[in-house]
Amino acid sequence: MTVEETLASLVDRFNRKAEATPAMQEELGGLERTIRIRLTDEATYAVDLRQGRLTNLRTAPNGGADVTITTDVATFHGLVRKEIGPMKALVTRKLAIDGSLEDKLLFRKLL
Repeated sequence: MTVEETLASLVDRFNRKAEATPAMQEELGGLERTIRIRLTDEATYAVDLRQGRLTNLRTAPNGGADVTITTDVATFHGLVRKEIGPMKALVTRKLAIDGSLEDKLLFRKLL
């Protein structure tokens, strides 16, 4: 599966979970964020969080974002497959999240 296919799958899984979880809908309902995923050895993608849903997944080498997640492809796949946890990836500097504390905590909901 390509990175873009994996991201599309994550977006779909997130949206299904958000739709099925009223508490998550309430928590995310008012948030509007652009999330950038920068893969140091591949491409940069962006996705928008609007009305509790992730939309508009796209390649986005430039442009502003509220949150930027930076990692390499191997770590990205490890996070998705739960072979490495986000905290371990952060501590070992295999993952960086630039954004407010609230936005950094939002990252845990995306996986």
